[in-house]
Amino acid sequence: MPDPYEPAAFKARIDEVVRGFVAQEAEQLVAVDADLGPVADQVEVAVAGGKRLRAAFCYWGWRAVGQPDSDAMVRAAASMELVHAAAVVHDDLIDDSPLRHGRPTAHVALRSAVRRRPRAATAARSLAMLVGDLLMAMAGQLFAASGLPAAYLARARPLWAALARELIAGECLEILRTGATPDTSASLQVIRYKTAKYTVEQPLLIGGALAGAGERLREGYSRYGLALGEAFQLRDDLLGLFGDPDRTGKANLDDLRAHRPTALLAETWRMAGDTDRKHLRALLGRRDLDTDGLEAVREVMRRLKAPDRIEEMITVRVRDALDALDDLDLPAPAAAALTDLAHSAAARRH
Repeated sequence: MPDPYEPAAFKARIDEVVRGFVAQEAEQLVAVDADLGPVADQVEVAVAGGKRLRAAFCYWGWRAVGQPDSDAMVRAAASMELVHAAAVVHDDLIDDSPLRHGRPTAHVALRSAVRRRPRAATAARSLAMLVGDLLMAMAGQLFAASGLPAAYLARARPLWAALARELIAGECLEILRTGATPDTSASLQVIRYKTAKYTVEQPLLIGGALAGAGERLREGYSRYGLALGEAFQLRDDLLGLFGDPDRTGKANLDDLRAHRPTALLAETWRMAGDTDRKHLRALLGRRDLDTDGLEAVREVMRRLKAPDRIEEMITVRVRDALDALDDLDLPAPAAAALTDLAHSAAARRH
């Protein structure tokens, strides 16, 4: 029998919970009316893949307190993946992204369900918004029905409110700062609230709260989680512009066409002179930006060594995360798992 704590085996456990739960919910949705079939399909598509990192952080937040493996805890941890799926559907809608993991995003795929309706594109976007809302509701439902004692679940309830509030705050800040003059500190604040907290810190804290973690451990989780979560998104910024689209599943042009407030762009701007800034102004935010424009921006970034600067920022944050772990004296399995997760989250290629 495979080790249930080995990453691939753990991912398989989460996949089984997530897909089974969502399939049941999708079936009940279609039972309301057969016309809801395309919506139900997109709910299932939204949870079909992924690295299951958020579930892993939640699970090891529990185990690091000294709690044993538990199928109920795996179900609770799996709810983090529904939060992520909801965030992805909404994020793709906000960014008007056509692809995710090489597949049409929900608001694009749902056009076929309303193609004969007036304002079909708007209707498809509305349906996608509701898919995201449903996934977030399902996340809370799966968590509450995980099988963990009610007293354990009550300890984590305030963290769920914080998770939702901070995730939405990050999304709002990104929208408000899109197209603004690039600024590294502002970009890092977006990263912290939009990604770092709900990807690493909050799942860890929720797992810890379920297990009854003390104040010192919770503080260590936050130190580790915020540093690693920022490293995770900084890597995403680099992959978004310099990664292989066949592996990332997203177009390299997306961030530039939208003029998103990434730290990579902000560091480029900070080091650029007047000539380079004028060149960047002429390219950023253009919906018709092509591969030649992409390469022109990449050339400026490489010449100013902005990607190298982001790599340095990633290295510092991973080191800070690992230092936080070392200070906690965790059980060996949890320390090993969280160390491996730190390296894999920051060194990935997709």
